[in-house]
Amino acid sequence: MEEYLPRVVDRELDLRLAAFGAALIIGPKWCGKTTTGEQKAKSILRMQDPDRREGYLAAASAKPSLLLKGANPRLIDEWQVAPVLWDAVRTAVDQRREEGLFILTGSTSVDNSRIMHSGTGRISRMKMYPMSLFESRESNGTISLKNLFDDPGMDIDGITSGLSIEELIFAACRGGWPASLRRKNDAAKLLIAKDYLNNICESDISTVDGVQRNPAWTNLILRSYARNVSTLAKKANIYKDVAANADSMTLATMNAYLNALEKLFVIEDIDAWCPAIRSATTIRAGKKRCFTDPSIPVAAMGLSPGYLQMDLKTFGFIFENLCIRDLKVYSQALGGRVSYYHDRYDLEADAVLHLDDGRYALVEFKLGSREIEEGARHLLEIAGLVRKYNEKETQVPLREPDLLMVITGGEMAYSREDGVKIVPIGTLRD
Repeated sequence: MEEYLPRVVDRELDLRLAAFGAALIIGPKWCGKTTTGEQKAKSILRMQDPDRREGYLAAASAKPSLLLKGANPRLIDEWQVAPVLWDAVRTAVDQRREEGLFILTGSTSVDNSRIMHSGTGRISRMKMYPMSLFESRESNGTISLKNLFDDPGMDIDGITSGLSIEELIFAACRGGWPASLRRKNDAAKLLIAKDYLNNICESDISTVDGVQRNPAWTNLILRSYARNVSTLAKKANIYKDVAANADSMTLATMNAYLNALEKLFVIEDIDAWCPAIRSATTIRAGKKRCFTDPSIPVAAMGLSPGYLQMDLKTFGFIFENLCIRDLKVYSQALGGRVSYYHDRYDLEADAVLHLDDGRYALVEFKLGSREIEEGARHLLEIAGLVRKYNEKETQVPLREPDLLMVITGGEMAYSREDGVKIVPIGTLRD
């Protein structure tokens, strides 16, 4: 039996099963949702089992409660194949008034019109991402994100990462797909992300909502999106790029494709943080283009580790996407949500990580050590703007940042005299 590599969401799943009748794990295909659910489940219903699918669908149509019979927690894998199961689970939870009855998994978000009740108070949703570097055992995990928030003065000086830049590039190209870790050679490991992308274009883009879509157009859109990863590129500019190779595509059509890719958890843009420290017209409020895993834009652009080793500027954008993925994973138990700050004076924070208790961090991602000084200066300037704002606005002051951090692809961690933490991504964990 293959070894199960523990995931950060394992503890969160335990908590939700202790608090609710059912827990729903959502996220992209192949990220490990079913395997994680299996660790807790005592019985399993696999809705996509080809030998039993038709029988399951017939039972779901006639009497869905039949499919819920089994030892609890009962895992219902890819429940959206028969959306009626959602309401059946909600009803069972209401009737039995017990916690931890069901675990549901799904690789697509479902239109609420296909279910009768939201499940609020009965079914708790939790998001799962592809594996972070700590989960894939490539980050040594010597610096805890939670500990950095709890003790901003903690001593990190001299802690080192074991990841070389070549290993970091390979990890980004391979991605956090659990199946890739089981492959015996590098070429096979890299093929997983390429195959994932091909499946999205050839099949999933049409099956997600039953609308037939063009695989070639899907590929064009993903390639253009990938060329703009970690930037504030407007959809209109992406559309111009796509339309140059797909004359008959309209902007509305491209938006429909992008919505489908969001439902599949392939793309996940980052919203802007718009505090009152500068006028609303000064702060850029567009979305930052992002994927749920850095291997997707790499595959979409047809890049290789060898190519990226020679083009570190391009890898810088991929590196940012990798760091955002890992921050989302590590902060999940803390209620983390990621945004960014950028104004027309080019003052920026690549990420603003907010926790559910109000604390937040300003974060810059810098691949090499030469860029650290610029990143730290940006963070200190934004923190200074917040302080200046509070000197004027004493009635409703803004919370000052609890943590200033530059995440690097380098080797050594340290605290600067100005309080900015320099943290290699290869040392970070939840």
